[in-house]
Amino acid sequence: MFKTLAVAGAALAMTFSANAAMTPQMENALISVCKAGASNSNYRFNNTIKSYRINKSRIFPRLVCNGESFYNFALNAGAEKTAAKIAPYAIGKVTIKDIAQTEQDSDLYVVNF
Repeated sequence: MFKTLAVAGAALAMTFSANAAMTPQMENALISVCKAGASNSNYRFNNTIKSYRINKSRIFPRLVCNGESFYNFALNAGAEKTAAKIAPYAIGKVTIKDIAQTEQDSDLYVVNF
């Protein structure tokens, strides 16, 4: 499961400028964060975040572990405690669809509530 965690930093590296390459220290830090996130241990997760001085608001919305966002990775690994801690930093997707019924649209969408 953790063999392919090296992919975790690949997407994060692409968020920086094209000239900046990911250092081995940064890659190891991100792999450790992914492993700690999957452990479902708040102590291990907090200790890892503090030891690598991770800025939660900059890293968590961009961190990808095994091809999934960090939040979804933690949920799929069964780490509900970790997912709950990082939920405020997860980027959500909001769509708005007006209430209108067409032949191919039979669902009702609430715009204001």
